[in-house]
Amino acid sequence: MFNSIPPVTRNIIILNVIVFVVTGFLLPQYGGILAAYYPFSPNFRSWQIITHMFMHGGYMHIIFNMFTLFSFGPILERSLGEKKYLILYFLSGLGAFFLFNLWNFYEVQQLSTELVNANFNIADVFMKSDLSKFNYNPELFVSNEKAYNLYEALTTPMVGASGAIFGVVAAFATLYPDAKIGIMFIPIPMKVKYVLPVVVIGSIYLGVSGNGGGIAHLAHVGGAIVGFILARIWRKHLYRFN
Repeated sequence: MFNSIPPVTRNIIILNVIVFVVTGFLLPQYGGILAAYYPFSPNFRSWQIITHMFMHGGYMHIIFNMFTLFSFGPILERSLGEKKYLILYFLSGLGAFFLFNLWNFYEVQQLSTELVNANFNIADVFMKSDLSKFNYNPELFVSNEKAYNLYEALTTPMVGASGAIFGVVAAFATLYPDAKIGIMFIPIPMKVKYVLPVVVIGSIYLGVSGNGGGIAHLAHVGGAIVGFILARIWRKHLYRFN
């Protein structure tokens, strides 16, 4: 059955599983440098823009992501062709990284301004956030909530293929809006054109409100926006070229 999956989707799944096993069990010390940190954090490296898409935070995270990709990816890959599908996947992942960190930038700037106005030395927070020189220790700033939050923003990485996969799902919803999908706890299949907007609105609320529970909800939104835009552009020529 696995061999029947189109090559790009199959290889993305294989690569995600390999990276999960290597960084989770064989070489865990490399996990920190492959996850994506805030771009102005001392922990950020340029390659993280791509490598974070193949990192996952646990078994359920990777299982859910790969199952979703397995469910929607093959149809899109066959419809768009391998080249467009690959472009869709990685641009959606980049869109996820961009939107998530655009909001991070707003929050970090706000925290930094408030700390400077309170005569707090934010350079000390940035210096001690360098995980190549210091161990992760949020208790350093636990006495100051804003300094603690700034430290967390600089030392907490984003991982996962969710942003790229949200782009795939959004593209699927754009090209096949009347397709019905099953959702947990809802016994009746629903059209994807109704499900996706609800999920995106919910993700925006959770991401902006700070009630995300450690999930990068705005990354999902960024990926979905890119997937929607690309699918709208390609939809006009889909059947002409494929």
